Amino acid sequence: MGSQVLQILRQGVWAALSGGWYQDPHQGAGVNALHLYLWLFLLGFPFTLYMALPSSMMIVAVYCPVIAALFIVLKMVNYRLHRALDEGEIVERNASEHMDRGAKQNKAMFQPRGKTAMGPGKLSADPLPTSPAGEGQEKKRASSFDSSRHREYVSFRGVSGTKPHSAVFCHDEDSSDQSDLSRTSSMQSAHQFSSDSSSSTTSHSCQSPEGKYSALKTKYVSKERGGTDSENAHKTHVSSEGISKKRSTRRTSSTNSAKNRARVLSLDSGTVASKEGEVLDELSLLGRASHLESVTRSRNSLPSQATFPEGEEQESASGASEETVTFRRERSTFRRQAVRRRHNAGSNPTPPTLLIGSPLSLQDGQQGQQCSSQVRVQSRPPSQAAVPGASASLLVRNGSVHLEASHATASAVGGSSLHDELGMQLSLPQIRLNRLLTMDTDLLEQQDIDLSPDLQDHMQPQEEAAQKVKQYYRFWILPKIWISINFDRLTLLALFDRNREILENVLAVILAILVAFLGSVLLIEGFFKDIWVFQFCLVIASCQYSLLKSVQPDSSSPRHGHNRIIAYSRPVYFCLCCGLIWLLDYGSRNISTTRFRLYGMAFTNPLLLLSARDLVIVFTLCFPIVFFIGLLPQVNTFVMYLCEQLDIHVFGGNATTSLLAALYSFICSIVAVALLYGLCYGALKDSWDGQHIPVLFSIFCGLLVAVSYHLSRQSSDPSVLFERLQSDLIVCIVIGVLYFAIHVSTVFTVLQPILSYVLYALVGTVGFVTHYVLPQLRKQLPWHCFSHPLLKTKEYHQFEVRNAAHVMWFEKLHIWLLFVEKNVIYPLIVLNELKTPMKINHSTPSIYCLDCMLGALMITIAGLKLLRSSFSSPTCQYVTVIFTVLFFTFDYKSFTETMLLDLFFMSILFSKLWELFYKLRFVYTYIAPWQITWGSAFHAFAQPFAVPHSAMLFVQAAVSAFFSTPLNPFLGSAIFITSYARPVKFWERDYNTKRVDHSNTRLASQLDRNPGSDDNNLNSIFYEHLTRSLQHSLCGDLLLGRWGNYSTGDCFILASDYLNALVHLIEIGNGLVTFQLRGLEFRGTYCQQREVEAITEGVEEDEGFCCCEPGHLPHMLSFNAAFGQRWLAWEVLVTKYVLEGYSITDNSAASMLQVFDLRKILTTYYVKGIIYYVTTSPKLEEWLANETMQEGLRLCTDRNYVDVDPTFNPNIDEDYDHRLAGISRESFCMIYLNWIEYCCSRREKVNSPLVTLCYGLCVLGRRALGTASHHMSSNLESFLYGLHALFKGDFRISSIRDEWIFADMELLRKVVVPGIRMSLKLHQDHFTSPDEYDDPSVLYEAITTHEENLVIAHEGDPAWRSAVLSNSPSLLALRHVMDDGTNEYKIIMLNKRYLSFRVIKVNKECVRGLWAGQQQELVFLRNRNPERGSIQNAKQALRNMINSSCDQPIGYPIYVSPLTTSYSDSHEQLKDILGGAISLGNIRNFIVSTWKGCGAGCNSGGNIEDSDAGGGASCTSNNATINESQSSMSQGGGNAPTGQGPGAVQHPPVAAHPTTFPAAHPPTHPSTLGKVKTKKQLHTSFYRLDLFTSVVLSANVDLIIFWNIYNI
Repeated sequence: MGSQVLQILRQGVWAALSGGWYQDPHQGAGVNALHLYLWLFLLGFPFTLYMALPSSMMIVAVYCPVIAALFIVLKMVNYRLHRALDEGEIVERNASEHMDRGAKQNKAMFQPRGKTAMGPGKLSADPLPTSPAGEGQEKKRASSFDSSRHREYVSFRGVSGTKPHSAVFCHDEDSSDQSDLSRTSSMQSAHQFSSDSSSSTTSHSCQSPEGKYSALKTKYVSKERGGTDSENAHKTHVSSEGISKKRSTRRTSSTNSAKNRARVLSLDSGTVASKEGEVLDELSLLGRASHLESVTRSRNSLPSQATFPEGEEQESASGASEETVTFRRERSTFRRQAVRRRHNAGSNPTPPTLLIGSPLSLQDGQQGQQCSSQVRVQSRPPSQAAVPGASASLLVRNGSVHLEASHATASAVGGSSLHDELGMQLSLPQIRLNRLLTMDTDLLEQQDIDLSPDLQDHMQPQEEAAQKVKQYYRFWILPKIWISINFDRLTLLALFDRNREILENVLAVILAILVAFLGSVLLIEGFFKDIWVFQFCLVIASCQYSLLKSVQPDSSSPRHGHNRIIAYSRPVYFCLCCGLIWLLDYGSRNISTTRFRLYGMAFTNPLLLLSARDLVIVFTLCFPIVFFIGLLPQVNTFVMYLCEQLDIHVFGGNATTSLLAALYSFICSIVAVALLYGLCYGALKDSWDGQHIPVLFSIFCGLLVAVSYHLSRQSSDPSVLFERLQSDLIVCIVIGVLYFAIHVSTVFTVLQPILSYVLYALVGTVGFVTHYVLPQLRKQLPWHCFSHPLLKTKEYHQFEVRNAAHVMWFEKLHIWLLFVEKNVIYPLIVLNELKTPMKINHSTPSIYCLDCMLGALMITIAGLKLLRSSFSSPTCQYVTVIFTVLFFTFDYKSFTETMLLDLFFMSILFSKLWELFYKLRFVYTYIAPWQITWGSAFHAFAQPFAVPHSAMLFVQAAVSAFFSTPLNPFLGSAIFITSYARPVKFWERDYNTKRVDHSNTRLASQLDRNPGSDDNNLNSIFYEHLTRSLQHSLCGDLLLGRWGNYSTGDCFILASDYLNALVHLIEIGNGLVTFQLRGLEFRGTYCQQREVEAITEGVEEDEGFCCCEPGHLPHMLSFNAAFGQRWLAWEVLVTKYVLEGYSITDNSAASMLQVFDLRKILTTYYVKGIIYYVTTSPKLEEWLANETMQEGLRLCTDRNYVDVDPTFNPNIDEDYDHRLAGISRESFCMIYLNWIEYCCSRREKVNSPLVTLCYGLCVLGRRALGTASHHMSSNLESFLYGLHALFKGDFRISSIRDEWIFADMELLRKVVVPGIRMSLKLHQDHFTSPDEYDDPSVLYEAITTHEENLVIAHEGDPAWRSAVLSNSPSLLALRHVMDDGTNEYKIIMLNKRYLSFRVIKVNKECVRGLWAGQQQELVFLRNRNPERGSIQNAKQALRNMINSSCDQPIGYPIYVSPLTTSYSDSHEQLKDILGGAISLGNIRNFIVSTWKGCGAGCNSGGNIEDSDAGGGASCTSNNATINESQSSMSQGGGNAPTGQGPGAVQHPPVAAHPTTFPAAHPPTHPSTLGKVKTKKQLHTSFYRLDLFTSVVLSANVDLIIFWNIYNI
């Protein structure tokens, strides 16, 4: 705890205050000194210039070039160094050996060896001391063998370096040959070997891998010498075993435990298959390690003479220099990827422990055990030495070096180096470099102390070896001039942040120069005096230093690890503030005579501008505190937030889903204003009189309404712009023409002021009824006084909902009132207010004391904002209108600026007041002393500490509401702090859940480890299906009032029996809603369960009144219940919200297969299923005629044939022959011949060998089941394991008698696999009707029915996900759950039906505040405690459920949907009420259907009623056809891939507005319609022109009469 606090203080607090500089104890003195001096220079240089030079431009002329030169040099060198490490050349020097001048005196005793080569992948000459006669010759040849091994590996390294999934080292094994220990190991290279050189087989001891390596060396030596010295070989063997036993006593318990965590990795050639994640026991580890090493060495063995001709050695010896250098070109792919991952992972110097495992070692008790492995050495030409698939590389996985050799191998060279399975030496610097090249980013900062105990014992000898072999990188200064650099990537990253692209470097240099220029200009202008000069220089230094070494993680960083964007935040904000200071100062000194006054306040007052300038100066000086607290977001978040806020509050836009979407929406609004501004300005310049309005201004008003309507229906995703233009083309034209006609008439001039009062009263009445009375009456607890809804739906009293939600009368009333309010009343109010300023315009010199240019701009912006917001979200508009009218009519009439501008500014003010109201309600609810739930001791301390700061808390809430920033509880306590500004979307990165299934995992992992078998991954599909259902119905349900009142940013929780999802509404437009769903765990934590109980339990039975229980009035809540409901941050809106989904039933497979009789029934159905599928297959005749199959089944044709495989069990095989101890053909026919004959009777033609084929397949299927069960079918756990393996398709053909199946693998895929899956369903049916399936016809029909209506698949199969998302009626799967220590099998059954959800609305400021608190606590404060106090349950705020829904890894939702858009056109019930979309296709269909109906009525010769009936039937038939075509289109597009990129939003097709999912109600057949229904259908067809008809009804009586005459 103490170290974590110090780390936070050092890397968080101090680094945030200084801009990134802090003393890092994990780095060397050189790195820290460079950082300190650089920061002091950036701080002291401008301060010194200011103090030493006069305040003139000379300071700027000196300061800016110096900063420019400094940053250019640093950035260029840093970029070039990273390029050198990526693509440069490694230089290896043996300096300590060759710099010894005394070695020249013994030059005669040295023998040249090797070849000097300057190219990549070649060896350097390395002289070796020799002795006379055979001993020296033996040493020479042993070392030559090492050289050949090295050259072989180097050549392989040059090729394998191109493989992106492995990292390989090339190391000079002869670098320490002159040491005594290395000479000793060289002498021990001889070993006993077989005299038969043609067999190339050697026996090795399993307990000493070094012996294998020595024998392998001896084999090379023997081939070179043509003979052997048995005596030396025997001595070497004895010495090797002695050293091995001596070193093995040093093994510790940690190395033994590390053996259990070891993983055997597969060879590149695929010879030895690996099972990742498998825990190996001692014997299997012993055998696999030995076999892996044997195969690896045998596949890499080459004769040394073929690799190194003796002539080349002598030739290279003559060219050997005193200092030998080896160069090789390094491939840059692996290191670049690794370091980028490390750069993104952050610069936390404290590595997690136990991340690097110890080398594989064997226990002491097995040293005496001897096992021999036959190693076959294959002779190959030298050209094959570099084949990657036939070579073994250094095994690197997850940042640790897996040395598959015993500790004796590492000890055989005296601790100076470590040997892997190839015998290659691994020194400590190489292990560091290995970590650098690994793909796991968490290990890049692993320290040497984290090595295993075996490696710690040899750290000192390895340091000595590192001094002998040093690696450098070539850094090219000029084309022929280069220098050597001897530090690695980690050191370079510790010095400065990496800018990967040239553009980033250029941007950093420009920002540094701009900071220097603006800062120096402000200094010489005299804005700062005394100590504030030094403070301003400190701010400048922090901004410039962050471009070199930024704060990681920053308090406003939205992600873990290194954040590249956060480095630019300080300089960008500094430049903005400095520019604003200069502009305000310039404006205060050069103010014009024209004063801009609004509501009596002069905004061009110099004093006001100076006050604003001083405020910005103080804010700039507080930059260290501001960035430490985290009040400013990173740059891209700020741009998105700024564009979104301007678009919402100024132009009436909606929330956005990404940065590009925000820019797109903002630009669209600017373009719309620019187009409308010209018309408005031209109309204001035209002549006016008291009775007539210029036509140009009426055109402007009509276009204003039409453009506002289109923009309100436009999504922030630009990809659907063209479709929306096509959809809204006709509607916008109709709207423009109608409102032009209305405005050009004399209605607004003649009927004043009565018309204004009528419109205000109408909007107040309709809004009050629509948005307050009806939602309250439909709530579960109306006004928190009644115990049940006063307006109940049809499903309210139903225990189980079986149909779609019924449309109630009050829902129809709500949608019609909402339709009239936003499409008729609000546009008329805006047009009425547009008339008023025009009359004032010609009675005063200018509008609002301004000229026409600014007046036209204000009219355009205000009209666009009011109309667009009323179309999109009219929920709270009536409150704004009524308050504005009352306030400026009766209270402050003299301050009015005409009603248009009053409504514009009051709408902005009311949005902030609503936000302040939600924040204060969240705060008071959260800290109420009678319901506070302390999650930690800090909470108990913070509760009384926050009481005296209530006034400060209110000020913070007001400031947060003004800037729309979250107000988050610090560490979940009662202390609230203001977070940085965020957009409505909140999360700054697009996190989407990626389901793990067979489509994105390796086949080996599917067969062995079964990835994604945890409940969370498997259950996420239900939330994905729920998202698709909401995409189909959410927008329509919101318009019908089924979720109550809603606005942008609202959060709801959908709670069912097992589903608990948080739905976040992001973008709300006119007929569209963009949302994101976050699904929580099915089996949540204890805290989550307590909160789920709080939102699902009822309070109707509470009878408490204070401390007694007198009861309550009928249909009313008790006093305690009513009081408690008012002190919650959430409320239950609906208890019976109907949505299409799946009911989940899971049964334990163990209980269903516990006894042998139940397993026998399953096996019987398994066999019958195989017979069914083979007889119903269309390829049956082809299989029967296959000669390969006939040959494989030839023995089975004998009537006396019996299969006596031990996998067969008399307890579970019904046809088991006890006399013959197996399954005979006779016993098989006795049981299943009747079923075979019945299945054959259902086919037209059947050949005679069918019984043999069925017998062979059934025997094969049961043998596969027994093999998968490890021949332990009597054991329930093994039987379930085998059953699950076959269920997911893992069939292992282990018997030679079953190899005939390979003639056509369709038999396995189409017959055996469906057979085992169908048997599981039939076994379930057996419990409900045990004897029903004894009849073959009933069983046959049952299997046929299940084939049609039931999808049986493994949950990891992509077909399972496809079936769920395509709304299959029923599904079945066998689930193996391995989570939290559980290991059980469940039979999962899904049935599609209508589910009932509880809809709980949560205070959106509560959600934003808790999300912001979690992000700060986990990212900036680094609190990784899984039981931290901030996620403990708090029922009044649902703290655990909200925090659990955060993006991973902050929260732990099991599913986070992409941003999904729901359209009202996809809701069938809404289309039945209002009609469909007005598009060219729908109008054409309407005209055709109407014409056919009229023609049928005229030709029938009957009365009008008959004609109406005929026309209605025809129209209905045509509509049914249209609906069917749209439904088929939606089904075809239902499986379209969803957007996964940044800001990706799911959109259904909007060209013809088909539904995204199949329609909930299929169209009714025309013959079932009576006379009344056909009339209703005909009138509904006319109402399809919804907006057109409604506007006409409100504006033109003649058209109403026309429509009535036409209907008659």
